[in-house]
Amino acid sequence: MEARTEARIVQLPTNEVRVDGDRVVIERLVLRDASIAARLADRPAEDRPEIVERALRIGLLALQDAGVTVNVDIVRTEFEKLVRQSEQVNVRAAEALDQTLRANFADGDGRLPRTLEKFLGDRGALREYVGELFDETKRDSAIGRMRTLLGTYFDGDASRLAVLLDPTRANSPMHQFRVEIGREFDRLNERLTAIEAAAAARGAERAKSSAKGADFEDLLEAMLADLVRGSGDLVDRTGGEAGDLMRSKKGDFVVTVNPLNAGGADLRVVIEAKDRPMSGRAMRDELREAKENRTAAVGLVVFTPAHAPAGIAPFDVRAGDVYCVIDPAAPEPATLEAALRLARLLAVASLRDVTAEIDADSIRSALAAIRAELDAIKGMKATLTSIATSSASVQGCLDRLREAILAKVAEAETEIRLGVAS
Repeated sequence: MEARTEARIVQLPTNEVRVDGDRVVIERLVLRDASIAARLADRPAEDRPEIVERALRIGLLALQDAGVTVNVDIVRTEFEKLVRQSEQVNVRAAEALDQTLRANFADGDGRLPRTLEKFLGDRGALREYVGELFDETKRDSAIGRMRTLLGTYFDGDASRLAVLLDPTRANSPMHQFRVEIGREFDRLNERLTAIEAAAAARGAERAKSSAKGADFEDLLEAMLADLVRGSGDLVDRTGGEAGDLMRSKKGDFVVTVNPLNAGGADLRVVIEAKDRPMSGRAMRDELREAKENRTAAVGLVVFTPAHAPAGIAPFDVRAGDVYCVIDPAAPEPATLEAALRLARLLAVASLRDVTAEIDADSIRSALAAIRAELDAIKGMKATLTSIATSSASVQGCLDRLREAILAKVAEAETEIRLGVAS
């Protein structure tokens, strides 16, 4: 070590090293190193400045690379140290987090399960609280208090609701209501009794007067209006008007036949509504007067069942006029329709100009068939009266017979129309 010569740069007091742009200027530099001096002494004198310059450049570059290498090593060392410290910190943090999670959330021993079990478990505080709140056996529980409160208001005759709704208690609101309702019912009963008495008196009087007949006439007016609708016939209520005879009001209704079906003639059917008993002679005389009073060709009389002559229900032809029965309680439009169409047929057949053109045999056979159907209906009516168990089947037979009657009437009308048209 002692034999090795250490190279040193001896700086004189006046030594100066400056950097001028891209140049490094060194003045009065002395380097003391025996081996370097001996090596440089072996070189020619003219090469020595270039060698020294090259040696200085190489030295400065080596120092620069050595500094960078040192800095990279330091950074690598510090980074590896930081990584090791981070790993250690992460391990300690993971262990601490695991312990914390286990302490708070572990099954059985964790704080959260213990807390949930304490409040929500089978023996938890919530179950105990709810059990006490809704325990029916405890009077101080919510259910017990509600039961006591509801019992006070609703349970038994002594409850407040029973007291309030008891109409027999003088101080209850329902008592006054009961008194007022009873008073109003008494008044209503008195009024109903008076109305019933008046109605009974009017009914008795109506049975003896024309008022009952007026109600029956109202019913017939409505039924006749429905029957003539669309046929071209006209129906007029004439019971309150005087006719051709002096001061005579006979003839409750007049049906004027459509001139197209009567060969242009003014042809009428007079209708009498009867809701009172009359003999056969009196009825024939009244129909004769009614036809004369209303200038009608045929008369149609409509009875109620209580006052109809025997043997005409539901309708019949007698002395050239039509008789029928209509029950005001259960009116049968088909019966009145058949009777009216039959009366219209007889009226058209009575025209002198048409008589020569009509096939009398066809008309006669149609009327005979109608009378046969009428007889069958009468028999069915008797059967209905005697055999209650067969009423449904007999009623069906009646409906079929009624349709057959209307068909026969239609055939007769067709014959008359053909005679009129020719």
